[in-house]
Amino acid sequence: MMWMIAETIFFQGFATAMTDQFRFGRTYDFHELVADGIVHGIGVVFALIGATALIFYATVWTSYAEMAAAWIYGLGLVIALAVSFTYNMWPHSRTKWILRRFDHSAIFVLIAATYTPFLVKGAHDWVILSLLVGIWATAFVGIYLKCRYPGRYDRLAILLYLAMGWSGAMALGPISQTLPSITLLLIIIGGCIYSAGVIFHVWERLRFQNAIWHGFVVTAAAVHYSAVVTAIGH
Repeated sequence: MMWMIAETIFFQGFATAMTDQFRFGRTYDFHELVADGIVHGIGVVFALIGATALIFYATVWTSYAEMAAAWIYGLGLVIALAVSFTYNMWPHSRTKWILRRFDHSAIFVLIAATYTPFLVKGAHDWVILSLLVGIWATAFVGIYLKCRYPGRYDRLAILLYLAMGWSGAMALGPISQTLPSITLLLIIIGGCIYSAGVIFHVWERLRFQNAIWHGFVVTAAAVHYSAVVTAIGH
């Protein structure tokens, strides 16, 4: 039953997309694509290595809850970067339009997955638990919108990404009691890098704009990975 519902949403969204022009922004030249591919390649390789090491460490030395959080985060990180690589390297076509929905949906997954290791540690606190549930609920809503109404709410989605990313500030007090200071600092630094990168994400006329934007993404993801490492097993 759940599969039938998901399939209906997917193909209704595809039918809607077919009634509009494919909107991928401007066309990037060869050098821009190469630069973007290199940035993505570096991100995917290090994500695979980092996620594997983190999951191994969590499996051997931490609790079941932290091990599950490590798996969720690791898979979310790898999937998001791998999908982004595939989408951005794919030539303009109907297939790319489908990949676009997966790419934008994966951002919601990455944000929620990144929060999970930090919030699981304080899930005994109702404020932190509510934040964790709220973030994942928002992620699922965002994924639904991206699959059902592709291309319609792109600017709204950017605001939603930012709101999710900084929502932890609402529970900073309880969170600061469960995480090391260095972890909190790294979370904030990573969030600032992501937010600064949005400037280049919307600056479509700038040459190498996409590669620069994804450079910010990979850098911020690396900082947040470091934050997760300092948090797990603490």
